[in-house]
Amino acid sequence: MLVRLEDASFLSKTIEVISELVSEVRIKVNEFGMSITAIDPANVAMVKFRIPKSAFSQFETGDEVLGINLDSLKRILKRCSAGSPLIFEKRDNYLDIQILDKIKRDFSLNLIEVEGQEKEMPVLDYSAKVEIYPADLASSIDDCVVVSDACSFAINNGNFVIEARGLNSTRSEFSRDAIKIEGEECKSKYSLEYLQKFMKGAKVAEKTILNFANDHPLKLDIKTEHMELNFLLAPRVETED
Repeated sequence: MLVRLEDASFLSKTIEVISELVSEVRIKVNEFGMSITAIDPANVAMVKFRIPKSAFSQFETGDEVLGINLDSLKRILKRCSAGSPLIFEKRDNYLDIQILDKIKRDFSLNLIEVEGQEKEMPVLDYSAKVEIYPADLASSIDDCVVVSDACSFAINNGNFVIEARGLNSTRSEFSRDAIKIEGEECKSKYSLEYLQKFMKGAKVAEKTILNFANDHPLKLDIKTEHMELNFLLAPRVETED
């Protein structure tokens, strides 16, 4: 296996985000490209990351599954400057990583056995779809963190509303004139701790797509020319005593 990216900056940022959810992953490399699918230990969030074959300038591989410690990979990728080519090459039980900067640097990453059953991201039905700028979404989420540990996403009178309530409260409302909103009225509540982590990944794209429904998992999609990143987050369902 030998694959090459001409600019790995987006990979470095994405691996950093995924490493906040899981510590070890299986990276699949096959005729379609490179992908990661993982569930966090608390079974609250799921992530899927894909780099299509077309994003690589060199792609020579069969079907490979690489067991990777993400903290180790993250540390190596941070040594890669923006715009520097990156080469992954599998040799026996190691992944050789070359950073082609002013100085050609070589790292060797020990491959590991990653336990757990492989799962695919489920296909769910949603009643609302919102396309929003990542900076606007991140700002509203940061507002919510000030007053609570969870926030609600809602379609209300045709507008998209992000709201959090504790002893204090905050509310952000987006009209159809400001963002793209599709679907019927619905509302669901989600953990702000996870949403903040997701938003670190959203910053690599111009738009973020949210899919949700009443008390339903949130699906957050981030897509660029070179990669696709999807998050699934379980709802915070309120129970009455």
